[in-house]
Amino acid sequence: MSGKTIDVYHSRVYMNAREQGLSQTTSAEIAEISIRSGQRIEAGTHQPNRGQPQKGRTVPDPLADVWDSELEPMLRKDPRLQPTTLYEYLQDKYPGQYPQVRRTLQRRVQNWKVMHGPSPEVMFELRHEPGMMGLSDFTELKGIAITIAGEPYEHLLYHYRLAYSGWQYAQIIEGGESFVALSEGLQNALSASGGAPKQHRTDSLSACYRNTGGKRNKPLTRLYDEVCAHYHLQPTRNNTGIAHENGSIESPHGHLKNRIKQAIYLRGSADFSSVAEYQALIDEAVEGLNRQCQAKFAQEQPHLQRLPKYRTPDYEIHTVKVSRNSTIIVRCILYSVPSRLIGRHLELHLYHNRIVGYFGTQQVVELRRVRVTDPDKRRGRSIDYRHVISGLHRKPRAFLHCTWQQDLLPNAEYKQLWQQLKAQFPLEDAAYLIVEALYIAATENKEQAVAQYLTTELAAGTLTLQRLQQQFAFTAHPDMAELNVTQHDLSSYDQLIIPYPATGEPPRSTPDIRADSLPKLDATSQAAETRSHARPLGSYRASSCATTLVLCQIFARIVLPGSRQKGAGSSPKSPRRSPTAKRKKFYQL
Repeated sequence: MSGKTIDVYHSRVYMNAREQGLSQTTSAEIAEISIRSGQRIEAGTHQPNRGQPQKGRTVPDPLADVWDSELEPMLRKDPRLQPTTLYEYLQDKYPGQYPQVRRTLQRRVQNWKVMHGPSPEVMFELRHEPGMMGLSDFTELKGIAITIAGEPYEHLLYHYRLAYSGWQYAQIIEGGESFVALSEGLQNALSASGGAPKQHRTDSLSACYRNTGGKRNKPLTRLYDEVCAHYHLQPTRNNTGIAHENGSIESPHGHLKNRIKQAIYLRGSADFSSVAEYQALIDEAVEGLNRQCQAKFAQEQPHLQRLPKYRTPDYEIHTVKVSRNSTIIVRCILYSVPSRLIGRHLELHLYHNRIVGYFGTQQVVELRRVRVTDPDKRRGRSIDYRHVISGLHRKPRAFLHCTWQQDLLPNAEYKQLWQQLKAQFPLEDAAYLIVEALYIAATENKEQAVAQYLTTELAAGTLTLQRLQQQFAFTAHPDMAELNVTQHDLSSYDQLIIPYPATGEPPRSTPDIRADSLPKLDATSQAAETRSHARPLGSYRASSCATTLVLCQIFARIVLPGSRQKGAGSSPKSPRRSPTAKRKKFYQL
């Protein structure tokens, strides 16, 4: 093998053999080279041109006519020009003269930028101290469509990360990058990590910073300033539009979202039965990332600040009055509330995904927060038929012309049933049927069962209001025990009734009733007898009982003022009294 063809591998094999004490001949045979090549390797002359600059070109320069005169001045004027742009320039100006210079032009431009081009921005490696910085940011899961019970689910992900250990936390956020979303996510993350860092880093969120400029206003918003003061956090932010300054959270976004996507692919479906199920999948993905930094997180935990005893409010407070329509308006959205709250003032706590209403200190309603996603619309409605069904049940015809008619129907199945009812029945009868169906669905919690019954009856043509009510009539619970009520003997009370003499005149003195004159009661309790009918007033005892007759006469004279009828035992005519005096006499009986 000649010296010109000796490569690094053969040289290394030869020198290893010589270091082991072998001769030049044996070492050359092992390296599969000649003895003369081995001698040059030992002398260091086997690569005479190594490190020497190239003396000259071996082929003519195809860009000699245009590089110095046109292309290089263009690069000096604007170094952002790319080789492809210059190649197209040559093709347009000199058609057919430079057909195969693309690769040559790319190498020439690359070499020129290395020697004469501008210096790119330098990225400096940062040293993070334990317990010093925590970072928050919002991100969107793109490239995959998440659905909840078959419905598209628009959301963001709140992402928190400790800069030193890399410990992470993530949760679902409904709505935009609001202060409420940041406050809830941040406080949940701090609680999960067991402590607070000394600094909290975000980008220029409008929920945290006043981005209007000027020196008179404080840069922080009032609510964000209160959260940072509550947890003893020093707020910091990166420069506007420079995302790499927040690189400790921006880059991990990709790792987190990739892990979530892989978990969804492994699951086989992006449709979840509830938001809680989706959040559980995200928690598993975050837990997998945190296992990789468990040792460093254990080192950082002692350096975190202790959390305060209580959380700061992670909601906004609004006060509204419930209208006579049993509705409230919050952020241009009309919400229905239970009708018993009409006319009351409620204190609303606005979270990122729900609204909680309080009357005084008592929670009275919780609503799912709704946002308008259509850019051409500003207002929306969220009507729950359960809130107003009691009033609608008393006035079922109001359903025909109600502004919320379609909103009162809970789902697409009920909307289809309403169309069928209007086609098969008169409008008023259809309104009675659909309102009764909604009333049963709300009061007995049988929304799906009622819809299924209506579908079956409409198909058979046998639906009536009476059949609907009978089908879902209330029945006693089969496990309810039967009550056996016992009653003692009532005949002992007869001794307390002292009838007047047959003459109808009351006795002059009431005889003394001694305890020993009363009959003894039976110790064994007896069941109460069921009477077939109640006796009329005045005929409880024998018809000759004057006591009852006198009572009836007194009652008649008081109730019917001006009556001139007199009983057998009535007193002489008394002076005429006013109706007020007669009413007083009646109340004294």
